[in-house]
Amino acid sequence: MGKRSIATMTAALVAGSLLTGVPSAGAQGADRGADNASPPGSARLPGVDLDTVTIPQLQARMAKGSLTSEALTRTYLRRIEKVDPKIHAVLRTSPTALREAGASDARHRNGKTLGPLDGIPVLLKDNVNTRDMPTTGGSLALAGSPPDTDAVLVTRLRRAGAVILGKTNLSEWANFRSAKPTSGWSAVGGQTNNPYVLDRNPCGSSSGSAAALAASLAQVAVGTETDGSIVCPAGMNGVVGHKPSLGLVSQSGVVPISAEQDTAGPMARNVTDTALTLSVLSEGDGGKGLPDAGDHGSGLRGKRIGLWRLPSLGTDVDALMTRTAAKLRKAGAEVVEVTPPYQARLAELEFPALLSEFHRDIDAYLATRKGPRNLAELIEFNRTHPEEQSCFAGQELFEQALAAPPTTDPKYRAMRAELKDLSQRSLDETMATHHLDAIAAPTNPPAWTTDCARGDNDVIPSSTPAAVAGYPSLSVPAGSVGELPVGLLLMAGNHEDAQLLSLGASVEQRLKAWRAPRYLPTTG
Repeated sequence: MGKRSIATMTAALVAGSLLTGVPSAGAQGADRGADNASPPGSARLPGVDLDTVTIPQLQARMAKGSLTSEALTRTYLRRIEKVDPKIHAVLRTSPTALREAGASDARHRNGKTLGPLDGIPVLLKDNVNTRDMPTTGGSLALAGSPPDTDAVLVTRLRRAGAVILGKTNLSEWANFRSAKPTSGWSAVGGQTNNPYVLDRNPCGSSSGSAAALAASLAQVAVGTETDGSIVCPAGMNGVVGHKPSLGLVSQSGVVPISAEQDTAGPMARNVTDTALTLSVLSEGDGGKGLPDAGDHGSGLRGKRIGLWRLPSLGTDVDALMTRTAAKLRKAGAEVVEVTPPYQARLAELEFPALLSEFHRDIDAYLATRKGPRNLAELIEFNRTHPEEQSCFAGQELFEQALAAPPTTDPKYRAMRAELKDLSQRSLDETMATHHLDAIAAPTNPPAWTTDCARGDNDVIPSSTPAAVAGYPSLSVPAGSVGELPVGLLLMAGNHEDAQLLSLGASVEQRLKAWRAPRYLPTTG
């Protein structure tokens, strides 16, 4: 396959979006910026259905002068004010969002736009550093002064003209604090709810980013993942989430778990917007060297997809996978059943390795912030602040990480080397043996009931091979079990992000599984 820019893939998706569209289908403790207080106007935008509109369609309207970024941004701010009190997905809105939108409108009028995200409102998970807003990781320990500088990915978004709309709630410390956490809960933001059924869980840790998109509170969002934290919330909230290849998006300025697995990535209501956001996030970090995405118009005909069924996720999910495979076959794809090897060993080794890496990486991050300066001080902070214990008291993972071997230990190094080898072989061997274009699996089970006393009810193995290998994965909506969305997780080889997104767009068009939560106010 030729070495061409990710722009090849995004250009094809943009053209398809303009021709066909996409498949039909107030924040708790919020800190509202002064410029954004009570924006005038409606939570609807005349002639624009926020649930289904794509970035190319918005840019086409802006180019014609029939839409402004300021109007779009005000509409999203009003919708956050109206809808988010039910969901608790948005922690705070940016005090400069409307000024950024006005600057974008001036560029549009003068024909000097900065790219596909110019004027597009973006929400950021609150473990991504922003110099003008607090970045807390969900913890009160970091709720004071903002970081001194933006994360590199935020700098890229600003340079591309994106409107930073605000910050989203998350599972505190990205779900790496307690042995029995509740996804979507943080001491800063409380509990994020699943927009489809409000007493159900949104999965984590990018809970607020996914729930906000499902409720149409922004056009796109940024999440982060160590293992499952982009794709599981995307699947459980019925949106699209892409975990990029490791290193494609800079992690500088992002609250860490493990440099060996962490990555930020784009989330949206459709693959086109996801791909366009990746093209900005990955600029200068290898995005322009990605392999050719191919011709999006070729669709699924002749593609070979390996289906990893994972019946442990339940009979309803398994039945949905059977229907999904039938739709893909009808579109011309060859679907064969596969079981990637080495999964038990990966499950055995991953957590101990992450403990050592977390201790190293969180100490380095905390040294850049005001507050606890290292993991030991963070543990003591949690012991002395009752608000940190209001949903669950445990911080067993912190304590285990503090006692874990250092990353200079030979046993740790052997463990991480084995993890990398087995995870990459798990996918590479499966792809080669069956001559596959991608591996597919259910992203998630139906959302469980949120319960602080019980904690999460999740054992979701599909994200692990790509997460540990550093390979890309992409969750697209596959359908629902009752009211609860289930995603289809697509995985491919190292740095095959462009091909995966192109294939994902074809799968999305065939499945047409996106639908807005029926109990929330409509946006059309």
